[in-house]
Amino acid sequence: MSALASPDQRPCADQLAALRAQLTQAERLRGPVLAFGVTSLDERLAGHGLDSCGLHEFAAASAALSDDAATTLFAAGIAARFAGAPGSTVLWALSKFDLYAPGLEQVGLGPDKVLYAQGRKDSEVLALAEDGLRDGALACVVAEVKAADQTATRRLQLAATDGGTPMLLYRRHRARDRCPFDQPSSAMTRWRIGCAPSARLPYPGVGHARWSVELVRQRNGHPFSLEVEACDEQGRLALPASSRDRADTPERARRQAGAVHRAA
Repeated sequence: MSALASPDQRPCADQLAALRAQLTQAERLRGPVLAFGVTSLDERLAGHGLDSCGLHEFAAASAALSDDAATTLFAAGIAARFAGAPGSTVLWALSKFDLYAPGLEQVGLGPDKVLYAQGRKDSEVLALAEDGLRDGALACVVAEVKAADQTATRRLQLAATDGGTPMLLYRRHRARDRCPFDQPSSAMTRWRIGCAPSARLPYPGVGHARWSVELVRQRNGHPFSLEVEACDEQGRLALPASSRDRADTPERARRQAGAVHRAA
């Protein structure tokens, strides 16, 4: 049994006041949160949603085209909800323009909401994203890179806080046998997204797409995984209807991959 702390070891009033001030300052640095609207997901997030002044990272569960498409649409749905107010704009920075606009529009991110910026390499894409964050006029910034070291992610996190703008960083697979999350990061959350089997229909056809969502890391919280239905036309996720009979349909994966028309 451990001994109780002596009076000399207990924090004094000044120390407690300083600690409270630090906690208050930390809370002030956090922005409003964007809840997913899915209780099973929101209740497991430390802030019950995504911090609108923070960096959030995404990676596909594999280098497969279908998982790449699912990750893109997952991030696009979040960006669409951050840009829900009329006149809001999302900056999407990337080095290779292989997005399919109608696919993004299916999850709520229409052409009137997106401003695209293209850099020749990752460093230029990261610089474009940082400038967009610090401007403070955007609803959200999305960037796609193959690599970003901890210094780069720290700069993005600081820029997101300074500009009061959420940053969504999609780490694309460089190699099939290496996860992009092998690199350390200053991100507040890190998500791994993949395709999941859709529900069997009582008639011929393809069921609604489902995703495997894994929160690999979050600040002040624990990792978890969850299966959800893909974003609707407003970027909202949902829990799958309970079903005992599920089937893996290759047609679903091909349809989802075609939604963003990624190059293999």
